[in-house]
Amino acid sequence: MSESPVDRLANGNPLVGTFCTIPDPSVVEMVASSGFDFVCIDTEHSPVGRAGVESLVRAVDVAGRPALVRVADNRPELIAAALDSGAAGVVVPRIDTAADAERAVRATRYPPLGERGGYPGRASWFNQDLAGYMARANDDLLLVAQVENPAALGHAEAIAAVHGIDALYAAPGDLSVAIGATGQALESALRSVVRAARTHHRTAGLFQLDPGRIDQ
Repeated sequence: MSESPVDRLANGNPLVGTFCTIPDPSVVEMVASSGFDFVCIDTEHSPVGRAGVESLVRAVDVAGRPALVRVADNRPELIAAALDSGAAGVVVPRIDTAADAERAVRATRYPPLGERGGYPGRASWFNQDLAGYMARANDDLLLVAQVENPAALGHAEAIAAVHGIDALYAAPGDLSVAIGATGQALESALRSVVRAARTHHRTAGLFQLDPGRIDQ
């Protein structure tokens, strides 16, 4: 069995993926087949709606890659719907405090670790493997907290310290607008998120156009 995204990150392996904002399964399958480690279906800044997520996650699965879903908000029903579709994990925007992070963790985990409800969806092969899926989901699913506001910068270490958070994603575009900064000031903000993640042994995620800077 291949490593889950959580296992790969825990083992120190970097992952390179991309966002998909086009609600067409053929396009998503083509992108997922292009050599990325994962594909993130974006439902926050795109026309992809809740009803279309499952088809796009299926397209990524067909290409043999794990699918993440960036949900539109830190709401349990959106997180559950994304995971029920078979996604390997979620990226949750606007995680500004440890309390926000804890709420996201509860939404992704089954009891006793969280509050996610059982549903015989695609993730459990439509109830054919519900018990097995529920037994492994709490350990296998990836939860990425998106840091994009000034408040989040001040609480980055507290967010990273929350058990169940696997990675911090520093969103440069959102941060640039929120703090009114570009250039070196923005770079410093992004590096502070990376430091917070590494301090608590979490993965740091960045949107990067230059592959040569990924390890910097």
